[in-house]
Amino acid sequence: MNNDIIFILDAGGTGFKFSAVCDYKEIIEPFTIPTASPTHEDLLQKLIDGFHECEQRCGSKAKAISFCFPGPADYPNGIIGDLPNLPTFRGGVALKAMLENEFKVPVFINNDGDLFVYGEALGGLLPQVNAMLEQQGNPKRYKNLFGVTLGTGFGGGIVIDKVLLSGDNSAGGEIWCSRNCLYPDTIAEDSVSIRAVRRVYAREAGIAFDEAPQPYDIFKIAQGEQPGNQEAALKAWDELTTVLADVIGNGLRFTDGLVVIGGGLSGAWPVFMPMLIKKLNEPYNVDGNVIPRMETEAFNLEDVNDCLRFAEKSGKMITVPFSDQQVWYDPTKRVGVGITKLGTSSAVAIGAYAFAMHQLEK
Repeated sequence: MNNDIIFILDAGGTGFKFSAVCDYKEIIEPFTIPTASPTHEDLLQKLIDGFHECEQRCGSKAKAISFCFPGPADYPNGIIGDLPNLPTFRGGVALKAMLENEFKVPVFINNDGDLFVYGEALGGLLPQVNAMLEQQGNPKRYKNLFGVTLGTGFGGGIVIDKVLLSGDNSAGGEIWCSRNCLYPDTIAEDSVSIRAVRRVYAREAGIAFDEAPQPYDIFKIAQGEQPGNQEAALKAWDELTTVLADVIGNGLRFTDGLVVIGGGLSGAWPVFMPMLIKKLNEPYNVDGNVIPRMETEAFNLEDVNDCLRFAEKSGKMITVPFSDQQVWYDPTKRVGVGITKLGTSSAVAIGAYAFAMHQLEK
Protein backbone atom coordinates (compact mmCIF):
# COMPACT_ATOMS: atom_id res chain seq x y z
CA MET A 1 0.00 0.00 0.00
CA ASN A 2 1.29 3.45 -0.92
CA ASN A 3 1.08 5.57 2.23
CA ASP A 4 0.92 8.87 0.32
CA ILE A 5 -2.45 8.34 -1.35
CA ILE A 6 -4.96 11.08 -0.52
CA PHE A 7 -8.62 10.72 -1.49
CA ILE A 8 -10.03 13.90 -3.00
CA LEU A 9 -13.53 15.32 -3.42
CA ASP A 10 -14.62 18.44 -5.28
CA ALA A 11 -18.15 18.97 -3.96
CA GLY A 12 -20.61 21.12 -5.90
CA GLY A 13 -24.30 21.79 -5.79
CA THR A 14 -25.07 19.23 -8.51
CA GLY A 15 -22.32 16.63 -8.18
CA PHE A 16 -19.62 15.11 -5.98
CA LYS A 17 -16.45 14.62 -8.04
CA PHE A 18 -14.09 12.05 -6.46
CA SER A 19 -10.45 11.36 -7.24
CA ALA A 20 -7.22 10.10 -5.65
CA VAL A 21 -3.82 11.78 -5.73
CA CYS A 22 -0.35 10.45 -5.01
CA ASP A 23 2.90 12.37 -5.43
CA TYR A 24 0.92 15.36 -6.81
CA LYS A 25 -0.65 13.28 -9.61
CA GLU A 26 -4.17 11.92 -9.99
CA ILE A 27 -3.89 8.12 -9.99
CA ILE A 28 -7.49 7.20 -10.86
CA GLU A 29 -9.94 8.55 -13.40
CA PRO A 30 -12.13 11.07 -11.55
CA PHE A 31 -15.78 10.07 -11.24
CA THR A 32 -18.89 12.03 -10.28
CA ILE A 33 -21.92 11.10 -8.18
CA PRO A 34 -24.98 13.38 -8.57
CA THR A 35 -25.98 15.12 -5.36
CA ALA A 36 -29.74 14.92 -5.96
CA SER A 37 -31.03 12.83 -3.05
CA PRO A 38 -34.44 12.25 -1.43
CA THR A 39 -33.11 12.74 2.12
CA HIS A 40 -30.16 14.24 3.96
CA GLU A 41 -29.06 10.77 5.05
CA ASP A 42 -29.02 9.57 1.45
CA LEU A 43 -26.82 12.51 0.47
CA LEU A 44 -24.34 11.77 3.28
CA GLN A 45 -24.30 8.09 2.28
CA LYS A 46 -23.23 9.17 -1.22
CA LEU A 47 -20.17 10.85 0.32
CA ILE A 48 -19.26 7.66 2.17
CA ASP A 49 -19.92 5.46 -0.87
CA GLY A 50 -17.80 7.71 -3.07
CA PHE A 51 -14.73 7.39 -0.86
CA HIS A 52 -15.23 3.61 -0.61
CA GLU A 53 -15.30 3.57 -4.41
CA CYS A 54 -11.94 5.40 -4.34
CA GLU A 55 -10.60 2.57 -2.15
CA GLN A 56 -11.77 -0.02 -4.65
CA ARG A 57 -10.34 1.81 -7.66
CA CYS A 58 -6.98 2.37 -5.93
CA GLY A 59 -6.86 -1.06 -4.37
CA SER A 60 -5.66 0.70 -1.26
CA LYS A 61 -6.75 2.72 1.72
CA ALA A 62 -5.84 6.40 1.94
CA LYS A 63 -3.41 8.15 4.22
CA ALA A 64 -5.98 10.93 4.56
CA ILE A 65 -9.08 12.41 2.95
CA SER A 66 -8.91 16.02 1.76
CA PHE A 67 -11.64 17.86 -0.09
CA CYS A 68 -13.43 21.09 -0.78
CA PHE A 69 -17.02 21.68 0.26
CA PRO A 70 -19.23 24.75 -0.10
CA GLY A 71 -19.51 27.16 2.80
CA PRO A 72 -20.40 28.70 5.13
CA ALA A 73 -18.44 26.28 7.25
CA ASP A 74 -16.09 25.86 10.18
CA TYR A 75 -13.45 24.22 8.01
CA PRO A 76 -10.80 23.42 10.67
CA ASN A 77 -13.40 21.44 12.64
CA GLY A 78 -15.06 20.11 9.51
CA ILE A 79 -18.56 21.36 10.29
CA ILE A 80 -20.67 22.53 7.35
CA GLY A 81 -23.29 25.24 7.89
CA ASP A 82 -26.49 26.15 6.06
CA LEU A 83 -25.82 25.73 2.32
CA PRO A 84 -27.90 27.50 -0.36
CA ASN A 85 -27.10 24.85 -3.01
CA LEU A 86 -27.57 21.84 -0.71
CA PRO A 87 -30.69 22.70 1.29
CA THR A 88 -30.59 19.54 3.43
CA PHE A 89 -27.49 20.93 5.16
CA ARG A 90 -28.96 22.85 8.07
CA GLY A 91 -27.92 23.50 11.67
CA GLY A 92 -24.32 22.30 11.30
CA VAL A 93 -23.24 18.96 9.83
CA ALA A 94 -20.08 17.37 11.28
CA LEU A 95 -18.64 15.90 8.06
CA LYS A 96 -15.06 15.60 9.32
CA ALA A 97 -15.99 13.54 12.37
CA MET A 98 -18.43 11.42 10.35
CA LEU A 99 -15.81 10.47 7.75
CA GLU A 100 -13.06 9.94 10.33
CA ASN A 101 -15.35 7.52 12.16
CA GLU A 102 -16.00 5.65 8.93
CA PHE A 103 -12.49 5.54 7.41
CA LYS A 104 -10.20 5.87 10.47
CA VAL A 105 -7.93 8.41 8.75
CA PRO A 106 -7.51 12.20 9.15
CA VAL A 107 -10.00 14.30 7.18
CA PHE A 108 -9.34 17.86 5.97
CA ILE A 109 -12.00 20.14 4.48
CA ASN A 110 -11.50 23.48 2.75
CA ASN A 111 -13.14 25.95 0.42
CA ASP A 112 -12.84 25.20 -3.31
CA GLY A 113 -11.47 28.65 -4.12
CA ASP A 114 -8.77 28.23 -1.48
CA LEU A 115 -7.66 24.84 -2.77
CA PHE A 116 -7.72 26.02 -6.39
CA VAL A 117 -5.32 28.88 -5.62
CA TYR A 118 -3.16 26.65 -3.42
CA GLY A 119 -2.75 24.18 -6.27
CA GLU A 120 -1.85 26.95 -8.73
CA ALA A 121 0.61 28.43 -6.24
CA LEU A 122 2.46 25.15 -5.80
CA GLY A 123 2.32 23.63 -9.27
CA GLY A 124 0.62 26.00 -11.69
CA LEU A 125 0.76 29.68 -12.58
CA LEU A 126 3.09 30.90 -9.81
CA PRO A 127 6.04 28.56 -10.44
CA GLN A 128 5.56 28.85 -14.22
CA VAL A 129 5.82 32.63 -14.07
CA ASN A 130 8.93 32.47 -11.88
CA ALA A 131 10.52 29.98 -14.31
CA MET A 132 9.78 32.37 -17.17
CA LEU A 133 11.41 35.26 -15.28
CA GLU A 134 14.49 33.13 -14.66
CA GLN A 135 14.72 32.26 -18.36
CA GLN A 136 14.56 35.96 -19.22
CA GLY A 137 17.37 36.76 -16.78
CA ASN A 138 15.00 38.78 -14.61
CA PRO A 139 15.90 38.52 -10.88
CA LYS A 140 12.31 39.29 -9.83
CA ARG A 141 10.43 36.41 -8.17
CA TYR A 142 6.81 36.24 -7.02
CA LYS A 143 5.63 34.58 -3.81
CA ASN A 144 2.01 35.69 -3.48
CA LEU A 145 -1.03 34.55 -5.45
CA PHE A 146 -4.60 35.86 -5.43
CA GLY A 147 -7.06 33.66 -7.31
CA VAL A 148 -10.69 33.81 -8.37
CA THR A 149 -13.06 31.23 -9.84
CA LEU A 150 -15.81 32.31 -12.23
CA GLY A 151 -18.71 29.93 -12.67
CA THR A 152 -22.04 29.20 -11.02
CA GLY A 153 -20.69 31.36 -8.21
CA PHE A 154 -17.72 33.66 -7.60
CA GLY A 155 -14.98 32.17 -5.43
CA GLY A 156 -11.55 33.24 -4.31
CA GLY A 157 -8.46 32.39 -2.34
CA ILE A 158 -5.11 33.81 -1.25
CA VAL A 159 -1.69 32.20 -0.84
CA ILE A 160 1.09 34.20 0.81
CA ASP A 161 4.60 32.77 0.42
CA LYS A 162 3.27 29.19 -0.02
CA VAL A 163 0.93 29.53 2.97
CA LEU A 164 -2.81 29.29 2.38
CA LEU A 165 -4.68 32.15 4.07
CA SER A 166 -7.64 30.55 5.81
CA GLY A 167 -8.49 33.35 8.23
CA ASP A 168 -9.55 33.14 11.86
CA ASN A 169 -13.16 32.36 10.90
CA SER A 170 -12.59 30.16 7.82
CA ALA A 171 -13.51 33.18 5.68
CA GLY A 172 -10.18 34.29 4.21
CA GLY A 173 -10.44 35.18 0.52
CA GLU A 174 -14.25 35.01 0.48
CA ILE A 175 -14.71 37.68 -2.18
CA TRP A 176 -18.12 36.58 -3.51
CA CYS A 177 -19.98 38.93 -1.18
CA SER A 178 -17.86 42.02 -1.99
CA ARG A 179 -19.95 45.07 -2.80
CA ASN A 180 -21.02 45.22 -6.43
CA CYS A 181 -19.57 48.45 -7.86
CA LEU A 182 -22.24 48.62 -10.58
CA TYR A 183 -25.21 47.79 -8.36
CA PRO A 184 -24.19 48.76 -4.81
CA ASP A 185 -27.26 47.20 -3.21
CA THR A 186 -26.13 43.72 -4.20
CA ILE A 187 -23.01 41.52 -4.13
CA ALA A 188 -20.23 41.08 -6.67
CA GLU A 189 -21.31 37.51 -7.43
CA ASP A 190 -24.54 38.87 -8.87
CA SER A 191 -22.47 40.28 -11.76
CA VAL A 192 -19.67 37.70 -11.84
CA SER A 193 -21.37 34.38 -12.53
CA ILE A 194 -22.99 32.31 -15.25
CA ARG A 195 -26.43 33.71 -14.45
CA ALA A 196 -25.09 37.27 -14.66
CA VAL A 197 -23.69 36.81 -18.18
CA ARG A 198 -26.99 35.37 -19.37
CA ARG A 199 -29.06 38.02 -17.57
CA VAL A 200 -27.19 40.98 -19.06
CA TYR A 201 -27.28 39.43 -22.53
CA ALA A 202 -31.05 38.92 -22.23
CA ARG A 203 -31.57 42.47 -21.02
CA GLU A 204 -29.48 44.04 -23.77
CA ALA A 205 -30.94 41.81 -26.48
CA GLY A 206 -34.51 42.41 -25.31
CA ILE A 207 -35.32 38.75 -24.70
CA ALA A 208 -36.46 36.68 -21.72
CA PHE A 209 -33.77 35.23 -19.45
CA ASP A 210 -34.83 31.68 -20.31
CA GLU A 211 -34.17 32.46 -23.99
CA ALA A 212 -30.62 33.68 -23.34
CA PRO A 213 -27.84 31.41 -24.64
CA GLN A 214 -25.28 29.84 -22.32
CA PRO A 215 -22.05 31.77 -21.58
CA TYR A 216 -19.97 29.74 -24.05
CA ASP A 217 -22.34 30.74 -26.84
CA ILE A 218 -22.34 34.36 -25.62
CA PHE A 219 -18.54 34.23 -25.77
CA LYS A 220 -18.67 32.96 -29.36
CA ILE A 221 -21.20 35.65 -30.28
CA ALA A 222 -18.96 38.32 -28.77
CA GLN A 223 -16.07 36.95 -30.86
CA GLY A 224 -18.19 37.15 -33.99
CA GLU A 225 -17.89 33.39 -34.44
CA GLN A 226 -21.56 32.60 -33.91
CA PRO A 227 -24.85 34.31 -34.90
CA GLY A 228 -26.46 36.47 -32.25
CA ASN A 229 -26.54 39.95 -30.80
CA GLN A 230 -22.84 40.82 -30.65
CA GLU A 231 -23.42 44.17 -28.94
CA ALA A 232 -25.42 42.46 -26.17
CA ALA A 233 -22.74 39.77 -25.82
CA LEU A 234 -19.94 42.32 -25.46
CA LYS A 235 -21.99 44.24 -22.90
CA ALA A 236 -22.50 41.04 -20.88
CA TRP A 237 -18.75 40.42 -20.65
CA ASP A 238 -18.05 44.11 -20.05
CA GLU A 239 -20.33 44.19 -16.99
CA LEU A 240 -18.75 41.04 -15.59
CA THR A 241 -15.28 42.48 -16.17
CA THR A 242 -16.10 45.84 -14.57
CA VAL A 243 -17.11 44.21 -11.29
CA LEU A 244 -14.31 41.63 -11.51
CA ALA A 245 -11.71 44.38 -11.99
CA ASP A 246 -13.00 46.19 -8.91
CA VAL A 247 -12.68 43.07 -6.74
CA ILE A 248 -9.27 42.05 -8.14
CA GLY A 249 -7.96 45.62 -7.88
CA ASN A 250 -8.94 45.75 -4.22
CA GLY A 251 -7.43 42.31 -3.60
CA LEU A 252 -4.14 43.23 -5.25
CA ARG A 253 -3.73 46.17 -2.90
CA PHE A 254 -3.31 43.59 -0.12
CA THR A 255 -1.61 40.65 -1.85
CA ASP A 256 0.59 42.59 -4.34
CA GLY A 257 1.43 39.51 -6.40
CA LEU A 258 0.07 37.47 -9.28
CA VAL A 259 -3.57 36.72 -10.07
CA VAL A 260 -4.90 33.42 -11.42
CA ILE A 261 -8.41 32.99 -12.85
CA GLY A 262 -10.23 29.66 -13.08
CA GLY A 263 -13.73 28.26 -13.22
CA GLY A 264 -16.09 27.49 -16.07
CA LEU A 265 -16.16 31.06 -17.39
CA SER A 266 -12.37 31.38 -17.56
CA GLY A 267 -12.39 29.85 -21.04
CA ALA A 268 -13.84 33.14 -22.31
CA TRP A 269 -10.60 34.93 -21.45
CA PRO A 270 -9.92 36.07 -25.05
CA VAL A 271 -12.93 38.38 -24.65
CA PHE A 272 -12.71 39.51 -21.04
CA MET A 273 -8.94 39.56 -20.31
CA PRO A 274 -8.10 42.61 -22.48
CA MET A 275 -11.06 44.41 -20.87
CA LEU A 276 -9.89 43.37 -17.40
CA ILE A 277 -6.31 44.58 -17.81
CA LYS A 278 -7.50 47.87 -19.27
CA LYS A 279 -9.84 48.44 -16.34
CA LEU A 280 -7.20 47.50 -13.77
CA ASN A 281 -4.82 50.08 -15.23
CA GLU A 282 -7.40 52.86 -15.67
CA PRO A 283 -6.66 55.76 -13.28
CA TYR A 284 -9.17 57.59 -11.14
CA ASN A 285 -9.95 61.23 -11.88
CA VAL A 286 -10.60 63.16 -8.67
CA ASP A 287 -11.30 66.88 -9.11
CA GLY A 288 -9.19 66.90 -12.25
CA ASN A 289 -6.33 65.04 -10.59
CA VAL A 290 -5.30 61.72 -12.12
CA ILE A 291 -4.71 59.08 -9.43
CA PRO A 292 -3.60 55.52 -10.30
CA ARG A 293 -6.09 52.80 -9.54
CA MET A 294 -3.25 50.66 -8.17
CA GLU A 295 0.34 51.35 -7.24
CA THR A 296 1.26 48.53 -9.60
CA GLU A 297 0.76 48.00 -13.35
CA ALA A 298 -1.22 44.94 -14.43
CA PHE A 299 -0.15 42.75 -17.35
CA ASN A 300 -2.06 40.13 -19.35
CA LEU A 301 -0.02 36.93 -19.03
CA GLU A 302 -2.10 35.32 -21.81
CA ASP A 303 -0.97 37.92 -24.36
CA VAL A 304 2.46 37.26 -25.86
CA ASN A 305 3.50 40.90 -26.13
CA ASP A 306 2.20 41.82 -22.69
CA CYS A 307 3.90 38.77 -21.22
CA LEU A 308 7.23 39.78 -22.75
CA ARG A 309 6.90 43.29 -21.31
CA PHE A 310 6.04 41.81 -17.92
CA ALA A 311 9.06 39.50 -17.92
CA GLU A 312 11.68 41.84 -19.35
CA LYS A 313 14.50 42.82 -17.06
CA SER A 314 14.48 46.45 -16.01
CA GLY A 315 16.25 48.62 -13.45
CA LYS A 316 19.85 49.66 -13.01
CA MET A 317 22.80 49.64 -10.65
CA ILE A 318 22.99 52.63 -8.31
CA THR A 319 25.85 53.75 -6.09
CA VAL A 320 25.55 53.57 -2.32
CA PRO A 321 26.16 57.08 -0.92
CA PHE A 322 29.68 57.72 0.41
CA SER A 323 31.04 54.46 -1.04
CA ASP A 324 32.08 52.70 -4.23
CA GLN A 325 29.51 49.96 -3.61
CA GLN A 326 26.68 49.49 -6.08
CA VAL A 327 23.27 47.84 -5.61
CA TRP A 328 20.50 46.90 -7.99
CA TYR A 329 17.42 49.15 -8.07
CA ASP A 330 14.25 48.50 -10.04
CA PRO A 331 11.47 51.06 -9.48
CA THR A 332 8.94 49.23 -11.68
CA LYS A 333 6.05 47.47 -9.94
CA ARG A 334 4.31 44.82 -11.99
CA VAL A 335 1.55 42.31 -11.35
CA GLY A 336 0.48 39.64 -13.79
CA VAL A 337 -2.98 38.19 -14.41
CA GLY A 338 -3.27 34.75 -16.00
CA ILE A 339 -5.61 31.83 -16.57
CA THR A 340 -5.27 28.53 -14.69
CA LYS A 341 -2.35 26.43 -15.92
CA LEU A 342 -3.47 23.18 -14.29
CA GLY A 343 -7.17 23.36 -15.07
CA THR A 344 -9.54 24.29 -12.27
CA SER A 345 -10.47 20.76 -11.21
CA SER A 346 -6.87 19.50 -11.27
CA ALA A 347 -5.68 22.57 -9.35
CA VAL A 348 -8.27 21.84 -6.65
CA ALA A 349 -7.10 18.22 -6.46
CA ILE A 350 -3.42 19.20 -6.20
CA GLY A 351 -4.27 21.86 -3.62
CA ALA A 352 -6.25 19.38 -1.55
CA TYR A 353 -3.39 16.86 -1.70
CA ALA A 354 -0.76 19.44 -0.74
CA PHE A 355 -2.87 20.77 2.12
CA ALA A 356 -3.35 17.27 3.55
CA MET A 357 0.34 16.37 3.26
CA HIS A 358 1.33 19.63 4.91
CA GLN A 359 -1.07 19.05 7.79
CA LEU A 360 0.13 15.45 8.23
CA GLU A 361 3.76 16.62 8.33
CA LYS A 362 2.86 19.10 11.06
